[in-house]
Amino acid sequence: MKLNAFTDYSLRVLMYLAAKPEQRATIAQICAAFDVKANHMTKVVHHLGKCGWVATVRGKGGGLTLAMPAEAINVGQVVRDAEGVALPAECFDPGASTCAIQGCCRLQAALAEAVQAFYAVLDGLTLADICQNPRQLIAILHRPRAAAAQAA
Repeated sequence: MKLNAFTDYSLRVLMYLAAKPEQRATIAQICAAFDVKANHMTKVVHHLGKCGWVATVRGKGGGLTLAMPAEAINVGQVVRDAEGVALPAECFDPGASTCAIQGCCRLQAALAEAVQAFYAVLDGLTLADICQNPRQLIAILHRPRAAAAQAA
């Protein structure tokens, strides 16, 4: 199963914030760290805020923080929120499926089991689990932009 870019960016934002949970970050800082356009990241941050994963503060001194401790953020649920219903093949969407062998095909059951296994692994992880290397994350993600450009 391949995650879409929206999900990838959602996880990146959360990891960025988890690396320095005591500090607010701006969308511009996150965009610079991952070399992502602001319009994409703005949609992601808006979604994360609506889902309750990120808290936003507007105005001078504003920015983003995790809305709860990293230990309370379940990676599987974040992925579900960003991905929506898992549709690993056309046959999983009854309204759009044109598969001629639907009904007698055994692949659908195997794919459904694979999706369950995929989420079972992610459900066993919290944001804290995937950010157990904060020093490395900070060194890469939170370095000044000029230093990042020189290192490239």
